Amino acid sequence: MDKITNRQAYLDWLRILAIIAVLFFHSAMAFVAEWSWHIKNKETSNLLLEFNFWLHRFRMPLLFFVSGTVSYFMLQRRSGGGFIGLRFRRLFIPLIFGMLVVVPPQIYLERLNQGYQGNFFSFYPSIFKMVPYPKGNTSWHHLWFIFYLFIYDVICAPFFVWLISQKGRSTLQKLGWLARAKNIYLIMVPGILIYTSLSLNFPETNDFIHDAAFFPYWLTFLLGGFICIANPRLMDSLERNRRFSLALAFLSLLGINYLRWNNVEPWDIVANWRSSWFTYVYLAAEVLCAWSWVFTAVGYGKKYLDRKHKVLNYINQAVYPFYILHQTVIVIIVFYVVRTTDTVGMKYIFTVLVSFALTVSIYHLFIRPFAITRLLFGMKSKKEVEKSKVPIPVTTGKTAVEAAI
Repeated sequence: MDKITNRQAYLDWLRILAIIAVLFFHSAMAFVAEWSWHIKNKETSNLLLEFNFWLHRFRMPLLFFVSGTVSYFMLQRRSGGGFIGLRFRRLFIPLIFGMLVVVPPQIYLERLNQGYQGNFFSFYPSIFKMVPYPKGNTSWHHLWFIFYLFIYDVICAPFFVWLISQKGRSTLQKLGWLARAKNIYLIMVPGILIYTSLSLNFPETNDFIHDAAFFPYWLTFLLGGFICIANPRLMDSLERNRRFSLALAFLSLLGINYLRWNNVEPWDIVANWRSSWFTYVYLAAEVLCAWSWVFTAVGYGKKYLDRKHKVLNYINQAVYPFYILHQTVIVIIVFYVVRTTDTVGMKYIFTVLVSFALTVSIYHLFIRPFAITRLLFGMKSKKEVEKSKVPIPVTTGKTAVEAAI
């Protein structure tokens, strides 16, 4: 089995597109009625709700899938200990910094919106009381993804190291049958089993401690990304089956939405819906939809986005700090935007454009130039970046995605 050692630009582009999707998603949260959020507009939009419902199917699964490929490339030149050390620097340090500096303004503005009268400096010490949000003011908010990714990589490091060893590659070669015909879709099965068996009793919390269903569920996407990139035939299968994946994604989304729009979801029409077969079919369809959109993105990405561009290196370095910053910038903007009398559409467009411009400007002016901020936001040092530009033998497996989170 040949190893993937050349640059995989399409994975970089997919990660960039996924995080841009997160920007659109979070910018809309103030204007949709179905989900609770930090600050809400009085008027809401059903169209933005449907847009967010669609994005919510696959935005985080795609990020975890691509993160699994990142872990694979990082391990090509490192031991398990070196890999964990790198993840500590790239993930854990930014997480702590984010919880202390980036997230508190979000909570403060939410408390102001709820009637709090003090200024930020009188509010700030409350985060050290260690009372978890929403009862208290200690939280990682959108940075839960970083914490989960760090825990996954620490837990899975021994398995990842074994998988890229000689014995592990032999096992991966035996999985080549998954690349034949439509067998690749069997990768969905663990996620379906976890989600259908646990999600009813353990709804999504993103707090790790009570997230008994979604913590293992998200892990299936990370492992799927690692295994697929480690066996090139599986990625080739996703590319070949991209049209089938798109059809599956579209039909599953259409089916779920038909039930939602007509109020015929299991809990709407079945008395004992918790034990009904219809409920579990519906839950399985949700996982099928998520995986199908991920497979669609990867398949089409591999076909059409595997192209280098001179701006890719800049964007690839910017995208992680952008993720860390974006929600705080959005909340600050929304705090003032919801007080205006403009239409929901104009408020949303303004929020997207201004939050994007401000986040990119903060990165370019205050994070990218300085060594300390590069460290706090999980970036490579300038020396590491320059070193990565030097051509290296293809056997090392060095890729652009190694700059990823």
